Amino acid sequence: MRRLVFPSLYRARRDTRDLVRLALPLIAAQIAQISLPFVDTAMAGRIGPEALAGIALGSTFIQFLTIFAIGILLSIGPTVSQAVGRGDRESAARAARQGVWIAVIISVPGFILMQFASPILLALGQDPDTVALASGYLRVAAFGFLPSLVLVALRGFLEGNLDTRPILYVQITGALVNVVADPLFMFGWGPIPAFGLVGTGIATAIVYTVMAVVAAGYVATQYAGDRVLRGMRRPDPTVMLDLLRVGWPIGLTLGFEAGLFTASALLMGLFGEAPLAAHQITIQAASITFMVPLGFSIAAGVQVGQAAGRGSVEDVRRLGIVGIAASGTFMISTAMLFWLAPIPIIRVFTDVADPAALEVVRWASGFLAFAALFQVADGVQVAAAGALRGLRDTRVPMLLSIGSYWGVGLSSGVLLAFVGPYGPYGLWAGLVVGLTVAAFVMTGRFLRLATPGRAPVREPVVDAGDTQEAAAGGVNS
Repeated sequence: MRRLVFPSLYRARRDTRDLVRLALPLIAAQIAQISLPFVDTAMAGRIGPEALAGIALGSTFIQFLTIFAIGILLSIGPTVSQAVGRGDRESAARAARQGVWIAVIISVPGFILMQFASPILLALGQDPDTVALASGYLRVAAFGFLPSLVLVALRGFLEGNLDTRPILYVQITGALVNVVADPLFMFGWGPIPAFGLVGTGIATAIVYTVMAVVAAGYVATQYAGDRVLRGMRRPDPTVMLDLLRVGWPIGLTLGFEAGLFTASALLMGLFGEAPLAAHQITIQAASITFMVPLGFSIAAGVQVGQAAGRGSVEDVRRLGIVGIAASGTFMISTAMLFWLAPIPIIRVFTDVADPAALEVVRWASGFLAFAALFQVADGVQVAAAGALRGLRDTRVPMLLSIGSYWGVGLSSGVLLAFVGPYGPYGLWAGLVVGLTVAAFVMTGRFLRLATPGRAPVREPVVDAGDTQEAAAGGVNS
């Protein structure tokens, strides 16, 4: 009866339930993913501070290379979801196949750069001893670069099919392998010698290879009819270029977002060790809670993509709004935690009773108050960006993000911190302002595109010759 009396309320509850069911495995998978560098860092710390510095430098180098590559491959998910929404299984499989080809192609320069990272790092003024450790780690970890990108491509195919639980299982498998492989190769056991920091690189390569193989095995068996991996005979330039057109703005957006936080950390360092340490604590706390809206963002993007593939603007708008609202609501709860209980959060990262940490605790408590506002804006903007990706709309959001992050956020933070009287707090105020602007403009763009009477779907480019071959039974893409 209530379904008839309150149809909108019932639909909102149903959509929210579906979103949470789809997002929960993705959230857990993201948490499992961030456990990999955490374990690497913890193991390196047992060797000594030199190894810790080496893994920090090596991980930063890898992260720099992978951000743009992963951004390009994030175009696979919305392309697959729209094809699934249209009932076009062949186009969905083709997007995944060409995504794997893109992973293979862009992994080559990444592998080469990792093999010859030492001159680059030395040219950037890094300590030679730290560079030597990082380079040894990178030369071995490079063998896991291609599997990590193939994993992203296959993950996009599964997300586009609303099949997110296997992604969680794959990430858990990788986390378990990492827990065993890290100490095994770093410290040795039986006939296996101790490789030190190089052992972490070996473990990294093994972990990503295992995850890619497990994901490929699942796709090959559970989606056998789609022949996703059985048609890898040649690349299809038309489909690949379409994926690249959608993906490169995502890569740049992620790069500029990461650059914003790198720049803010460098600027915070100008105020001394205590504000920088407090800044790092606050960013780490915010990064953990961010995994939830990130999961909502991916899930909302997939749902919006399938609705767009069906040609339902009403469903596109409704599902996007549900995703944005769910993400923002969750972040309001974490914002209250940051605002009302900063000390328990800080205690996770440092001994608050240590007199030497009092200044860090004081700064971190203030930063967490700003991070409370930062959380809500960040949750809304990432969910809106995910909904826009579901529409394969990436170029304008890229420009909006760059303008919000750098043009508004960083510039206002610098003015408040260095020209105004607010010091380190000014940098955090700038981050809040920038992300708030991003939340408004991203949400506004989504609502404009998802207006009844408009056609928000950006159709993927399909090679006619390839379609004819597929119809005739050929699987050459």
